[in-house]
Order: sequence, then C-alpha cells, then structure tokens
Amino acid sequence: MMDSYRHKGLRARLIAEIQGKGITNERVLQAMDTIPRHLFLDSAFAEQAYMDKALPIGAAQTISQPYTVAYQTMLLDPQPTDTILEVGTGSGYQAAVLSLLCKKIYTIERQKSLYEYTAPLLIKLGYVSIRTLFGDGFLGSTRFAPFDKIIVTAGAEEVPPALKDQLKIGGQLVIPAGPSQDKRMLRLTKLSEDSYDTETFEIFRFVPLLKGVTTV
Repeated sequence: MMDSYRHKGLRARLIAEIQGKGITNERVLQAMDTIPRHLFLDSAFAEQAYMDKALPIGAAQTISQPYTVAYQTMLLDPQPTDTILEVGTGSGYQAAVLSLLCKKIYTIERQKSLYEYTAPLLIKLGYVSIRTLFGDGFLGSTRFAPFDKIIVTAGAEEVPPALKDQLKIGGQLVIPAGPSQDKRMLRLTKLSEDSYDTETFEIFRFVPLLKGVTTV
C-alpha cells in the first residue's frame, strides 16, 4: 500500500489534533508526521488509521491511540544517543516512531503470531535500527541490557523488577501501572542501583501486560 498525498494530508490533520491536546515535543510530532500509520494496520482499518483512536491488530491486541503514543514518547524523551527497550511490539508502530528518535531500539513481543507478522513488516518498511525479540516482556532482555530508556505499551499491575534492574543509572522507564483497569502513567528515573524517583502523570487505558509467552 502506498503512502499517498491523501494519507499525508490526513496525517498532518491528525498531528495538528494531538498537538492541540497538549503534545508539544516537536521531534515527536515530526516523527509521527513522517510515519504512515496505515501501513501498520489491516487494510480493513485503513480508513480509520488517522483518527485519534486505538484500533484492533489481532491476537486481542490494539495499536495505541496516536495521542497515547505521542504522550508516552514525549515522557520518554528519546535522544539520538539512546538505546531503548520497548515492551509490547504489537503492530510495530510505536517502535517505528522511536526508531526515528534514538540510536537503537529493541522491542519484545510475547505473542508469537504478532512477532512473526511484525518483525518482517518492520524490515520491509525499512526500519533497520529496530531489533525485534520474542519473549516475556516482564523479564525484559538481559542480553541487551542495560538500556538508557524503557517503554512499556501495556498496562501493568506493578512495575516489573527486571525492567528496573535493566535501566542504566540515570535511565528512565515509562509505564502505565496501577491496580485498576485505568492505569496511571509513571516515569521512573534510576538514581542508583536500588533507588528510583517516580513521577505520576495522566490516566490511560491499555490492554494488560501479561507474563509468559503464547505460541498460538
């Protein structure tokens, strides 16, 4: 599927919409204006790709609302020298956004069917700085740790200890977490090997962060 002038126009309108909702980071807005979101969706949802809403992608998962993607990315504030871990590859769209803003991104997916679909899609679309991994996001990736930044794109009951351990000193973790279905967006900054500063932000709704992997 092509990225037509019509798609670019719809994307520009979407970017203006989320900017109006308070997203001020110009680098984030530019990255999202560059990436054709419709290419990460089934063609049945192509007409809805540039609406500010979450959409199904299979395996009972969703591609996040563009405002949510922009909000999490703005909190993470990826820098050109950063190595980032994303927990929850899903459609690959969030990873694609981050790939334009950082040095290297690793993204881990627990659903085998999504991993097998998204990994080659990202390569096909030219996002060569993204390394896709199949595994349990609760455990992160000790092989490629430590990370400058970690982003979790599913709602957790609590912050997984392994992810905190895999941050560099001074690194940051952005995660929606809390006991209820609506999760509070948190940003943890690692101050030392065993101390963290935690900031709280707005409430969002996400699919749940689940332990283990599924090969179905």
